[in-house]
Amino acid sequence: MQPPESADSGHRRRRFIPAQPRRPRGVWRIGTPVVVLLCGGLFVVSAANSDGTDLRPGRYTDLASLVKDESDQYDGLKRQVSDLDAQVQSLSAGMSDREVNRLHRRVTELKDPAGLEPRSGPGLTVTLSDAPEDVINSTTGNVNLLLVHQQDIQAVVNALWKGGATAVTVEGQRIVSTTGIKCEGNAVQLQGVPYPQPYEIQAVGDQGSLLMAIEDDPYLQAYREQAADPAISVGWDLQLEPTVSAPAYDGLLDLSFAVPLDGGTAG
Repeated sequence: MQPPESADSGHRRRRFIPAQPRRPRGVWRIGTPVVVLLCGGLFVVSAANSDGTDLRPGRYTDLASLVKDESDQYDGLKRQVSDLDAQVQSLSAGMSDREVNRLHRRVTELKDPAGLEPRSGPGLTVTLSDAPEDVINSTTGNVNLLLVHQQDIQAVVNALWKGGATAVTVEGQRIVSTTGIKCEGNAVQLQGVPYPQPYEIQAVGDQGSLLMAIEDDPYLQAYREQAADPAISVGWDLQLEPTVSAPAYDGLLDLSFAVPLDGGTAG
């Protein structure tokens, strides 16, 4: 005999399904076009702000891509400077003033010693490079000894000047008194442009005097000893050249300096 059903058994067998509220279709009809318009506006703003450059430089996965991008921008700015200089020279040439003419002659005389005229002649090439990758990966010592730094490049340039070089270039860029050489990550910046290793340094001048200046330099003596050490093997190569062509310096000539605050003196 089956037991009688309890009073609420019928309620257990019935499932209560609440009614689903109807979504207003009007909101989607209005909201979708608004979202599309906002996205389009963001694309336009991004394109305007980027001015043809990458807004996310972190996407670069190798140094070569970064160097090429920076070099292309630098070349574009140099072309603008060159065009403006040509306009200034054209306007200046149209003036018939005695003092202006005198200053123009003085500027012309100083162009060559300032590195603003191309130079060519016998000379040499020094190439500095990091140690081979297998040496770097296997070292347990100071890895900085295996890499080329700004002071290494500067030491070669200084020795060449001491040896009577009439023109010096690094990576094809003419070196002048205002040129800055500094490390930037795993590259070296020259006049604001990053260059990866190896670094090619060339000089125009008497080859005997240049060689003697390099051999007598204590810093470069230590560098060459490390280059000959298999545990370090930092790159060093010197080649005599029958002809070295050094282009004229075409970078910025203005100097930047600190301005004292509240009428103080710069120190």
